[in-house]
Amino acid sequence: MAKDQIIVKGARAHNLKNIDVTIPRDKLVVLTGLSGSGKSSLAFDTIYAEGQRRYVESLSAYARQFLGQMDKPDVDTIEGLSPAISIDQKTTSRNPRSTVGTVTEIYDYLRLLFARVGKPICPKHGVEITSQTIEQMVDRILKYPERTKLQILSPIVSGKKGMHVKVLEDIKKQGYVRVRIDGEIHDLGDDIELEKNKKHNIEVIVDRIVVKEGVEARLADSLESALKLGEGNVVVDVIGEEELLFSENHACPLCGFSIGELEPRMFSFNSPFGACPECDGLGTKLEVDKDLVVPNWELTLNDHAIAPWEPTSSQFYPQLLQAVCQHYGIDMDMSVKDIPKHLMDKVLYGSDGEKIYFRYENDFGQVRENYIVFEGVIGNVERRYKETSSDYIREQMEQYMAQHACPACKGYRLKEETLAVKVQDIHIGEVTIMSVTEAHKFFSELSLSEKDMKIANLILREIKERLGFLNNVGLDYLTLHRAAGTLSGGEAQRIRLATQIGSRLTGVLYILDEPSIGLHQRDNDRLIQTLQNMRDIGNTLIVVEHDEDTMLAADYLIDVGPGAGVHGGQIVSAGTPEEVMKDENSLTGQYLSGKKFIPLPEKRREPDGRFLEVVGANENNLKNVNAKFPLGTFTVVTGVSGSGKSTLINEILYKALAQKLYTRSKVKPGAHKQVKGIEHLEKIIDIDQSPIGRTPRSNPATYTGVFDDVRDVFASTNEAKVRGYKKGRFSFNVKGGRCEACRGNGIIKIEMHFLPDVYVPCEVCHGKRYNRETLEVKYKGKTISDVLDMTIEDGIEFFENIPKIHRKLQTIADVGLGYMRLGQPATTLSGGEAQRVKLASELHRRSTGRSLYILDEPTTGLHVDDIARLLDVLQRLVDNGDTVLVIEHNLDIIKATDYIVDLGPEGGDKGGTIVAVGTPEDVAASDKSHTGRYLKPILERDRDRMKKMIEESEVYS
Repeated sequence: MAKDQIIVKGARAHNLKNIDVTIPRDKLVVLTGLSGSGKSSLAFDTIYAEGQRRYVESLSAYARQFLGQMDKPDVDTIEGLSPAISIDQKTTSRNPRSTVGTVTEIYDYLRLLFARVGKPICPKHGVEITSQTIEQMVDRILKYPERTKLQILSPIVSGKKGMHVKVLEDIKKQGYVRVRIDGEIHDLGDDIELEKNKKHNIEVIVDRIVVKEGVEARLADSLESALKLGEGNVVVDVIGEEELLFSENHACPLCGFSIGELEPRMFSFNSPFGACPECDGLGTKLEVDKDLVVPNWELTLNDHAIAPWEPTSSQFYPQLLQAVCQHYGIDMDMSVKDIPKHLMDKVLYGSDGEKIYFRYENDFGQVRENYIVFEGVIGNVERRYKETSSDYIREQMEQYMAQHACPACKGYRLKEETLAVKVQDIHIGEVTIMSVTEAHKFFSELSLSEKDMKIANLILREIKERLGFLNNVGLDYLTLHRAAGTLSGGEAQRIRLATQIGSRLTGVLYILDEPSIGLHQRDNDRLIQTLQNMRDIGNTLIVVEHDEDTMLAADYLIDVGPGAGVHGGQIVSAGTPEEVMKDENSLTGQYLSGKKFIPLPEKRREPDGRFLEVVGANENNLKNVNAKFPLGTFTVVTGVSGSGKSTLINEILYKALAQKLYTRSKVKPGAHKQVKGIEHLEKIIDIDQSPIGRTPRSNPATYTGVFDDVRDVFASTNEAKVRGYKKGRFSFNVKGGRCEACRGNGIIKIEMHFLPDVYVPCEVCHGKRYNRETLEVKYKGKTISDVLDMTIEDGIEFFENIPKIHRKLQTIADVGLGYMRLGQPATTLSGGEAQRVKLASELHRRSTGRSLYILDEPTTGLHVDDIARLLDVLQRLVDNGDTVLVIEHNLDIIKATDYIVDLGPEGGDKGGTIVAVGTPEDVAASDKSHTGRYLKPILERDRDRMKKMIEESEVYS
């Protein structure tokens, strides 16, 4: 009998405390709990890892060698497992060739469709390119009424200069009598003199025929001779009417534009048969960008307005620039924007062959002088990029280059021949720039001939089905040619989800990691429905999720906790959502039932008249947007997925501010007119969820800078002074104090062939990272290695007398990371944890009230209780006088802010405008705003809850 549950016994991965779990099969199961409580350890590192390992073990030894070895997770037994597929956020390809179309396999079907029912059309003449047999040609000619006179001509020279004496001789030898040259008929017996420098067309008159019965055989013979002579092309001149062109090649009879046999690989931009030869199928080329070469047009040439030529060790380029300016009389103390365009072009694009006197004196006083042709700054950057053999120079030059659409294929990535193949007058490139919704409409309304419809029927069904799935997971605004690397984690995950639904597997265990990230409440219902459909066809879904709607829709809810890190790793409560709500011990249950909730702020901050304003934003789908953000407040940017929030904040506002505030910044902001109000800011901090370090040497202590202070404390102990140890002695990254056997890593990696790499603790220092002498220095009885093993909470007590360290550690605890060890390797932190470490390291800095913090979806991976803590921290930043700007869908954050800018109304082309602005109450009152519609009931619900709470507290008091 098939097991109807998955039974996990003795799971001990990471912080799991030897737990047993029973999970029902063929149900939608949600795992929830605080960030860092061990949900992912249970779902991914235990259940998924074991399901995948068992499946791989069942393959042949030959297949296994390509898959790498799987570690057995630290668990006693798991029963009732099926093959597991994980859909998480890290798996998108960063390959520039990967697009939404190729990832979802829609593009493969498109290629097949165009190869089977596409009609090649000559790009110059708009004639359909077909090849015809002689029979078809004869049938076409016999449609003319009887007594029609016609002559059959064979084109042998078309549009070529020259006398063509030899050509005419050859024809004469073959026994032909007449030719038509440039539309006039000549006898070959006459002397024919052609002008040498004119282009000529020469056709041989093969036969003259009158249409009547029994003429078929003669017609066919004549056409055959004409085709042989004219290399597959023939012209039939119907006297007094039209001229017909026939071709037996797959080519345009007018200009000879030919296309080979249509096959799917011709439509692939990843194959040399289809890719545009100029850009190799990438659709873009790296070219020098004028705005990066001259980032600030206010500066003068003497103030180094030309970024690539800022003087470094050598004075060559500054002297060259001086010579050019002297030659053309350009004032080097005038701001660049005031220099006349024709003169500035000389500096940027070169002297155009004109020679310039250049005298160069190097640092050693040697002088060289001669006349040179100046190549221009842009030409210089391009040449150095192409010719250099040094990676350093190439990287330097690349900073001044940007991706531009390839001029040959206009960014469609394909060869000219491929783009000539059309279905209903549009080519495959024009299909991929449609959004999912538009493409679905196009294929639904596609009208083809009966024969083509039979061929295309199955292909169209697959395409429409897949587009439908993308629509259901809330990605209707994406275009098929969007590069996979530019998708957010949530979008990429939902694309993989759509691809999995498309495969229609049953009996599989799917493990999903927060699929609702980046989804507006409005699209949540569609996503939940998609998950339920996957469950209904017979799959088990385990979803790690914090979203309230998803938890309530689950068949079975498991709450992991009670705390995070060392305080977590146990199952607090499990059962239907109703049962978990009734459980007193479950934190999640209390939030779901409303016993606990995030309160509304007592009053919202009023803008103080300082604004940051973006004017005329036009990047991606933004439609000339003017947005104002009040400074000194907690502001949130909302809107459905794809409405342009990230474009407005990350691409335009952040990059424009970085460019102005940090002169070293080499980023180019998206299209906009200007950003006003920069004078109110000194620094801008972007806090995202990228890892704080990519190596195990990076940890919370080193990242927040608290480790420097700890090393100072150890260096100032008497023992250290006696031994003459300085601060550097206590670093595990440099020689001196660290254990040299493992180079301060504490573990040694042993590479095993055919087996996974094994990490063993270093046997010299036993994983302590330092050598014996360093560990003899103690502070309050602890060595530096013991300090790295402490949790933040212990560290706060231990260092309570050292305010500098105490303050930094306290901020890490304030953001809810008290359970973390000081020396925990950065590679083991989750995205939410990494983000909060960054926040903590900002919090302990003394504020000037002139900083802007930008956070893009900070609630990713956070439980409601963590969100409450995060809000406290963000409100503290704003109380210091700084500005916090958040992009967010989470209503708990939105309801607590001072000011909302809501973009929309939809995603993609239908978005990109501002729908509503103001306090949460203002936005909730707006009819047009989707965000307002979902925010309104939440505001009302929480007001009632707060009234109730106040009444109860009055009763108690």
